[in-house]
Amino acid sequence: MAWITGVGDTAFGRLEGETALSLMARAAGAALAEAGLERKEVDGLICGYSGTLPHLMLATVFAEYFGLAPRYAHAVQAGGATGAAMAMLGQRLVDAGECRHLLIVAGDNRLTGQGRDSAVAMLAQVGERDYEVPFGPTIPAYYALVASRYMHVHGLGEADLAEFAVLMRRHAALHPGAQFKDAITVAEVLASRPIATPLKLLDCCPVSDGAAALVVSAAPGETRLRIAGAAQLHRHQHVSAAADLADFGLADCAGRARAEAGIGVEQVDLLALYDSFTITLLILLEETGFAPRGQAAALARAGVFARDGRWPLNTHGGLLSFGHSGVAGGLAHLVEAARQLAGRAGARQLRQPETAFVHGDGGVLSAHVSLVLRRE
Repeated sequence: MAWITGVGDTAFGRLEGETALSLMARAAGAALAEAGLERKEVDGLICGYSGTLPHLMLATVFAEYFGLAPRYAHAVQAGGATGAAMAMLGQRLVDAGECRHLLIVAGDNRLTGQGRDSAVAMLAQVGERDYEVPFGPTIPAYYALVASRYMHVHGLGEADLAEFAVLMRRHAALHPGAQFKDAITVAEVLASRPIATPLKLLDCCPVSDGAAALVVSAAPGETRLRIAGAAQLHRHQHVSAAADLADFGLADCAGRARAEAGIGVEQVDLLALYDSFTITLLILLEETGFAPRGQAAALARAGVFARDGRWPLNTHGGLLSFGHSGVAGGLAHLVEAARQLAGRAGARQLRQPETAFVHGDGGVLSAHVSLVLRRE
């Protein structure tokens, strides 16, 4: 079995003087300290890619920087799904006996270390080279297409999307490391600057500096927290190749992860879902089985996804408010879920959760990884 024995992160936001490597080192050091491990005991390393340090061999670059000599190491690239994909790979490697203590880490100083032009150029790779990129769409524009289609199919409006921006800010207010903590209202979301209709500024995640890390081990730690199920789904890469912008087929991915863990939706206590945009949450909640189609916003208004609701969602504030520093943004969802299950979430701690469902999304709802974490 694969167990999460330690997690660590940095604050997210503007972190002057940091580099991708220094941020990764801070998060990795915290994770190893919580696991009670020395660096020489780490025999596996998986890291995410970096926008500010796009090295072809980033895993071994970090191993050298941090003083590791793992027998297994490589970097992973799956867009926003990378954090969850690294955890799934770590689970499989530990289960196979390849590693006993595997460090998973990601970090980036995208806010202070990357110019706007280079960031736009990097993110433009999500688009299809011949049929999408020449027309100049941005990542928000692609998700705006998804939002427009969703709103049309279900007869909903921009205020329904805004519910989730408000909720994420409310949750982030309790996290000392969150980038944005001030409360916002639906009216303020709707009044924020248009980015790509129907998405406003507050419907979109910020750019951040930050890092996150976790340790996956062959033996349980003090909290006995296990990666109990995992699955992936990849049906398209480009928006123009998606079969239906209102149906991404995620029930299969989520269902396989829960089946591997031996649970159903009703056994889940906590949700940690990728939230690059507000529309991302509505799509993921409904397709992974936690809301009927077209009903996610209504359930949010009813308090279902609040801290004291049936399925607390992104209790750290998610990408929308805790912050988004590339791969580490998605990995932070895993860190938060692990802390909640271990009872180490401080002021935002839920009442004895035992099972968390985590989902990572890369590209424009292109790459998907579902995970189930359980406290045994």
